[in-house]
Amino acid sequence: DEAEIELLRRAVDLSSRLFRPLLRSMRCGVAESAIAGTLEHMARKAGAEKMSFETIVASGERSSLPHGIASATKLPAEGFVVLDYGVVLDGYCSDMTRTVHLGKASGEARRLYLAVLDAQQAAIGAVRAGVRAGEIDQAARQELKGTKLDRFFTHSTGHGVGLEIHELPRLAAGSDTILRPGMVITIEPGVYLPGKCGVRIEDTVLITPKGGQYMSSARRELLEV
Repeated sequence: DEAEIELLRRAVDLSSRLFRPLLRSMRCGVAESAIAGTLEHMARKAGAEKMSFETIVASGERSSLPHGIASATKLPAEGFVVLDYGVVLDGYCSDMTRTVHLGKASGEARRLYLAVLDAQQAAIGAVRAGVRAGEIDQAARQELKGTKLDRFFTHSTGHGVGLEIHELPRLAAGSDTILRPGMVITIEPGVYLPGKCGVRIEDTVLITPKGGQYMSSARRELLEV
C-alpha cells in the first residue's frame, strides 16, 4: 500500500544518498573492507537500523565475482569496483548496486559498462503491470545477446524487496509470476568476465499501472574515480 511504498522510498533514498560521499574514500591501496566499514558507519549515522545484507565491495579481478563480499584486498590503481549494499530503515530494506572505475576507463571497459546499462534500461522498459516476471529477465538477456555478453550474465535479473531483502517475485527465466501495481522489485543485470572484471547496475523499481518507476536516485552513468 501507499504507506509501505513511502517507507521503501525512504530506505532507497538513504542508500542513494550514501553513494556520492562514499566515493571520497575510494583510492588505490584502501582495503575493500575499509570501504565497507566507511559505508556502514555512514549508514548508521544517517539513521539506518542495520545493513540489509553483507556489503559487497569487489575490486579489480574480484569484480568478476557476482557475490564478492568485501575482503582485505586493496583497491588497485585502475579497474572496476562493484558496490552492492542496502540498508534497513523503519523495518524496510533497500538494495542498490553501482560499479565505478578507478582511473581512466579503457574503451573496452566503457563498452562493457554501457552494455550492462543498456540491458538494465531494456529490462526497466519492459516493466508494466500484467507482464510475466520472466519477460523482464528475457529483455535484459536479449539486449546483452546483441553484444555477445549474455553468457556472462550468470544470475537472475532481479527480485522483490520489502520487509526482507529477497522477496517474490523472482525475475528469472521461466518465471510466470504476473507483475502487479504496487510490487517493488530490483533490476540488476550484470556481466562477469572470469579472472578479468565485472559490472553490475542495480536499481529498485516500483510497478505502476503505466510501467516501471525508478526509486533510486544515485547516478547511473560510468564514474571514473
